[in-house]
Amino acid sequence: MGLGPRRRFRLHRLGSAARAVLRVTGRIQESRSLRERLGVGPFILAVRHLRQGVNGGGARGPSGIPTDEEQAAGLERRILQAMKKGQDPYSIFKPKEYTGSRDDPHIVPSINNKRLVGCLCEEDNTAIVWFWLHEGNPQRCPSCGSHYKLVHHELPH
Repeated sequence: MGLGPRRRFRLHRLGSAARAVLRVTGRIQESRSLRERLGVGPFILAVRHLRQGVNGGGARGPSGIPTDEEQAAGLERRILQAMKKGQDPYSIFKPKEYTGSRDDPHIVPSINNKRLVGCLCEEDNTAIVWFWLHEGNPQRCPSCGSHYKLVHHELPH
């Protein structure tokens, strides 16, 4: 069965999923007995067919949609695998809160032996107090007295 030039142009503009639905719909239209038995239109049958993953173009599982773990690649896959192990290699999780005292200082990760730190001394402050934090003993903020400690951190890549 040949397609006219207008229909071919319309099919070209459709996405790959829509073209797959139309291909399956065309196959289902040929088998009228199945359509008459189920009492539904060809488009509904095509969607059901694709959801089952029979002709879904690499779809997995009973729903036909791959999970995040199945379709993740590269850096995203490494992050998901690390998160399963309970690790946080790229500092995605919210950092642990510290009291800021001498015994429990705020931990500041760095790949160098010093880092510039900004302290909001009070919640509603609009001015940030900047100071250099060096590796070793905890240091105090010059304005409010909170303690910070620099900890060496290796990059994951």
